[in-house]
Amino acid sequence: MTTHQPATGHPTAPHRPLPLLAVTLGDPVGIGPEITARTLADPATTALGRGLAVGDAAVLRRAVAVCGLDVEVRAVGAPGEARFEPGTIDVLDLGIAPADLPWGRVDAVAGRSAVAAIEAATRAALAGEVDGIVTSPINKEAIWAAGSPHLGHTEMLGELTGAAHFDTMFVVRGLKIFFTTRHLALRKALDQITEDRVADAIRHAVTALRVFGHDEPRLAVAAINPHGGEGGHFGDEEITALRPAVTKAAAEGLGVVGPIPADSVFHQGLEGRFDGVLSHFHDQGHIPAKTVDFDGTVSVTVGLPVLRTSVDHGTAFDIAGSGRASHGTMAAAFRAAAEFSRFTDRIRATYGTAAAR
Repeated sequence: MTTHQPATGHPTAPHRPLPLLAVTLGDPVGIGPEITARTLADPATTALGRGLAVGDAAVLRRAVAVCGLDVEVRAVGAPGEARFEPGTIDVLDLGIAPADLPWGRVDAVAGRSAVAAIEAATRAALAGEVDGIVTSPINKEAIWAAGSPHLGHTEMLGELTGAAHFDTMFVVRGLKIFFTTRHLALRKALDQITEDRVADAIRHAVTALRVFGHDEPRLAVAAINPHGGEGGHFGDEEITALRPAVTKAAAEGLGVVGPIPADSVFHQGLEGRFDGVLSHFHDQGHIPAKTVDFDGTVSVTVGLPVLRTSVDHGTAFDIAGSGRASHGTMAAAFRAAAEFSRFTDRIRATYGTAAAR
């Protein structure tokens, strides 16, 4: 069990051990192993936390060679065996995927390795052996070929932790962005925008803001239609769903305002007027975050009893194995996990009870 005490103080304070973070390799034939290798070989990143790779040692060694890194890969059988010595990357070795899998192709063995890494990292986090999980991208077709029934990472983590409810929270330059709906066609997403659903999304977002350090959260709800609907002339979702949901949540004592036109609310949030913005469909939140800072946008899964941050891009099969993949997003996810690890106790206290049911 790690001796790090994340709930008080700063995780990188001199008198406190650095947080221990499990970093999954993702799909072995995608860019995940490369961006993990570059991140864990970067002294500027590892000065913030101790990174334990989780996956196949053979795969990580191939990635190190592809990237031309002067580091040794050291296989361990448990998190407690890792040494985190300079010039070495410790990896919790699963021994599933060989080093000669073809780059950039859907493969059931690669999918099985990716799933096993998520399972191993989650077990370690639930047991308190690591302070958080940082995940590399996986390929959905590969995990399905391996027999996984899940749509992706988040759903898998939800089942593994027994979480009753989980959401995505983007973090970009300090602003936290939430979603009422995500992976739905836009026409279907709009059908899901009801007063009750938006009110629930507001409650979940405010809870997450409190968990992640905002004791008096300020949440703005984005409008859906141009100019906020102009009194119903450009659409009535603001009248029928958004404004009633905001009124209901405010009456419950939550610090929420809106709906505010989407072409200005994210700018206002980045200026510091709000701690978070509730967007309503996938691209409404993704586009502003990634336009402002593509590499610096980090995805955090809230509602789990463990800390999980992630890159928000795919496996990039087209460049996998070339050594050209940028590790900026992985480094940002690692830094965010190191920072947020100080809230591990809050995460467990808030979301652990639901997971235990």
